Amino acid sequence: MDTSTLASPSSIAEGQRPRLSHKPGLVASALFVVLLLAGIGFSAYSLVHDVGEMNAVITTWTPFLLLGIALLIALGFEFVNGFHDTANAVATVIYTNSLPAHFAVVWSGVFNFLGVLLSSGAVAFGIIALLPVELILQVGSAAGFAMIFALLIAAILWNLGTWWLGLPASSSHTLIGSIIGVGVANALMHGRDGTSGVDWAQATKVGYSLLLSPLVGFVCAALLLLALRLLVKNRELYKAPKGDTPPPWWIRGLLILTCTGVSFAHGSNDGQKGMGLIMLILIGTLPMAYALNRTMPESQATQFAAVAEVTQQALQRSAPQSAPSEPRPVLETYVRTRQVTPELVPALALLSGQIGAQVKGYGSLSKVPAQAMANVRNDMYLASEAIRLIDKDKVGNFDADTTSKVQAFKKQIDDATRFIPLWVKVAVAIALGLGTMVGWKRIVITVGERIGKTHLTYAQGASAETVAMLTIGAADIYGLPVSTTQVLSSGVAGTMTANGTGLQWATVRNLLMAWVLTLPAAILLSGCLYWILSKLF
Repeated sequence: MDTSTLASPSSIAEGQRPRLSHKPGLVASALFVVLLLAGIGFSAYSLVHDVGEMNAVITTWTPFLLLGIALLIALGFEFVNGFHDTANAVATVIYTNSLPAHFAVVWSGVFNFLGVLLSSGAVAFGIIALLPVELILQVGSAAGFAMIFALLIAAILWNLGTWWLGLPASSSHTLIGSIIGVGVANALMHGRDGTSGVDWAQATKVGYSLLLSPLVGFVCAALLLLALRLLVKNRELYKAPKGDTPPPWWIRGLLILTCTGVSFAHGSNDGQKGMGLIMLILIGTLPMAYALNRTMPESQATQFAAVAEVTQQALQRSAPQSAPSEPRPVLETYVRTRQVTPELVPALALLSGQIGAQVKGYGSLSKVPAQAMANVRNDMYLASEAIRLIDKDKVGNFDADTTSKVQAFKKQIDDATRFIPLWVKVAVAIALGLGTMVGWKRIVITVGERIGKTHLTYAQGASAETVAMLTIGAADIYGLPVSTTQVLSSGVAGTMTANGTGLQWATVRNLLMAWVLTLPAAILLSGCLYWILSKLF
């Protein structure tokens, strides 16, 4: 039974529907398997090579077993994300006959792959900032693995459930809800108020982007369609396709271009979420190889130490109080609670000096001993988060010179800790790209024929895709996670409204219900899984 029919009746006659039942041939299936095996092989080779370079003595294979399971789940999330979200990118080109369905899906998969490879990484570390700092600092512990497994499994389960019903729910929304659920559960399990388990300022920033992006999609797509009607008088653009007739060449080119852009932007934005979590997994299981960016040149070690020293001196001048004997607990408490104490700035000054001395003593990041990697990285992460929050909270009333030195030090720290190896990008790119080519039909049918009461026109498809491409691309530049699903499906709804043909409210109601329920459902599911897995581990 095709459960996508639960959304609402189709808006088009069966004879008008594009051919969606094309089965991949032998060559396509073989290529799929080859790419999958190539990704697995390249990832395994890179892991062995990176660990081998450290000359670390392996006393147990448990970390590698946990790593394999965690990577499988993380890449599974990206695979599901591929066929769940990216179907939105191809729906308009399929239903306007701009591209055959099977070719459109492969085309989208290729540009998802490229989008991941060329992504900046800003979104990846924005997602990590939502996680509880105490779990990030002990990500290799039982609690850390429980966190990773809980949030990824919760996100996969909700994505699969909404996909099965043919509902274009947001994978971004789901993942962020899962992260919040883990944070709340962790706080409650440690006897704290549930609201203290999440960086709500960062969560609010992300929430605004998820809330506003569908509104932007709806309004801008509607306005773009109305502008197109005023400027372009070709009546064929505003009619449903007849049979297999493709649109005029220029609108067809625009539709293919925007499908390509949405696919690329989706890979660049959504692919980073998986990369950020995979980096946490690698840091927790193999800190000797992935805790610090060992590719940083040795020449930067002296510069790093010098910047750390001048930062320490500037902070000491700003807050001449005596520093605590141990700075880490002071900074951890501030990052978790945002409660400012007189010891805060002196503690940051002391930790900055200690970090600089460590890097200077080792000579370069590549020479940090394997057993010290995790501790050095945790110190850097803690200092970076403290600086970020101090700047946001306007703590210390630093002068311009001190602020400049502190931010320069933060940049040095981030360069050392916020990096993504090429093989991680390749693995995520293959998972997302191959996922795009599987299971896309359910969501495509919902977007293409169950949102509006009439068949999608050429102009509607071009308007919705153009707005989606620009919105997702802008979000990627600013490091904000947005939902491809919400932007595009709301864009289609906006064009239907502007066109005066009306919406199928059964579908709209289901989409709104999925949008409203995704966050609480993911929070509850991941919180419960975290509690269960914490007991098991």
